[in-house]
Amino acid sequence: MSKDYLLGIDIGTTGAKANILDLEGQVAGTGYYEYPCFYPRPNWVEQDVDLIVGRSMDATRDAIEDAGIDGAAIRAISFSTQRCCTIAVDENGRLLRPMISWQDNRTPVELDLLRQSVSDEEYYDITRMPMNTTWMASKILWLQENEPEIWARTAKIVQLQDYTLNAWGVDGYYNDFSDAGFSGLWDPYKFQWDETMLAAARIEPERLPQPTASTTLVGKVSHGAAERSGLAVGTPICVGAGDQNSAAVGAGVIRPGTLSVSLGTAGSIAAFLEKEYIDPQRMNMVTNHAVEGQWQLEGYLPGAAGLYRWFRDEVAVLEKTFAAETGQDAYAILDTLVTQVPPGSKGLVLIPHYAGAGSPRWAPHARGTLCGLTFAHDRKCMARAYMEGITLGVKDMLVTLLKSGVEINNVHILGGPTKSATWNQMQADMYGRPVKTLASTDAAPLGAAIMAGVGVGLFKDIPSAVDNVVKIDKIYEPNAETTSIYDEIYDIYDKMQKGLEDSGAFQAIADFQAK
Repeated sequence: MSKDYLLGIDIGTTGAKANILDLEGQVAGTGYYEYPCFYPRPNWVEQDVDLIVGRSMDATRDAIEDAGIDGAAIRAISFSTQRCCTIAVDENGRLLRPMISWQDNRTPVELDLLRQSVSDEEYYDITRMPMNTTWMASKILWLQENEPEIWARTAKIVQLQDYTLNAWGVDGYYNDFSDAGFSGLWDPYKFQWDETMLAAARIEPERLPQPTASTTLVGKVSHGAAERSGLAVGTPICVGAGDQNSAAVGAGVIRPGTLSVSLGTAGSIAAFLEKEYIDPQRMNMVTNHAVEGQWQLEGYLPGAAGLYRWFRDEVAVLEKTFAAETGQDAYAILDTLVTQVPPGSKGLVLIPHYAGAGSPRWAPHARGTLCGLTFAHDRKCMARAYMEGITLGVKDMLVTLLKSGVEINNVHILGGPTKSATWNQMQADMYGRPVKTLASTDAAPLGAAIMAGVGVGLFKDIPSAVDNVVKIDKIYEPNAETTSIYDEIYDIYDKMQKGLEDSGAFQAIADFQAK
């Protein structure tokens, strides 16, 4: 008897991963390809979206080969995609310019244009997103103001989920509810585009994709996509979700009380919401959950594991070279260095805002800052300070979440850093809570596969599928003494942030860099 498989494809910021899973959630085969970001100017980040989609197909071919199966054994596919990517296409679906990344912060002027129509408070109350350069609304205005010839030819403004579905064989453009929120034009509780925001962004709803619930069956794999990917022509394609919404499914965040912490290129936290919620501080994002009719409360850190990768490549050059020469893992070598330094890095504190500050600070002009350097510090201290600084950024989000009254009983951690027991224990100590790793650390493609399975009827619904396939691996308990140290360091971190912001230092540096 032949076995059924599902394909979950996670198309992230720096790479596409295709995982083939059986109906118990076991990975049968995997494929992965990287691709670059481009930085034409300070604060600008763009990508080649056709290259990205092509790499997702290449990764699928490798996954099928790795699994040793016929592509026809895959019953359905779905996608987890990086969110808030601005893509302009003409009436024939042709790409008009490079994709503007979610990391891009080119639009402070356009935010002021939006504020002529809606205040920051009104913006949050409509969209449940803090006013910020990350979301698409300001980038739509930027296109109108700075590239009017392209805007005149733009038939649709879509995101990566929509573009990917279309490129794989779906007719038209379908935007999952979770991604729709990152347009900055969406009411997550009315499940519709908001007329006030459409007017503020000067865009007609006809230029936007069709909002659609995750798991919806919308098309089939085309001949071209099948030839490149190795899938069978006609394989069902189901609407997926934004990467962190998909990861929340794969991490088991389907009921109140559970929080996921994901450290990828960016960092994020997500908690389940089952009723309408307004953050009294208007700091945390509310997005639509992949479970239709539910929501998730999120925090977002623009620089996370991607920042540690920068440290590996630009600072830990000796360790990286040694690892290459000896066949070792550079991150494992850095782990050894980190364990040789006490918690708190001898008073060396990093603010991880290499790509601006997300929640809860929401300051695109904020910059990375390493404070406390003395002659007593070395590269080991820096390695630990970078790891701690990224984790402090997550703690910053968690503190705000708890102040909002959200109950957190379980913390599930995911992402590449979970390979490091050192970093896992640091997270438990930093948050002052037990943290749990998952048997499947690739939560985003797992979530996508679950949505594909629901879409074609192999699973009843998302919660029952999660109960069946998402399993806990290890539990790390916090050390009370270390937690106390990190609480003290967090207080210093908070003072550093406020001092640099209130003094105007962050803004002055950003202005100088923009010259």
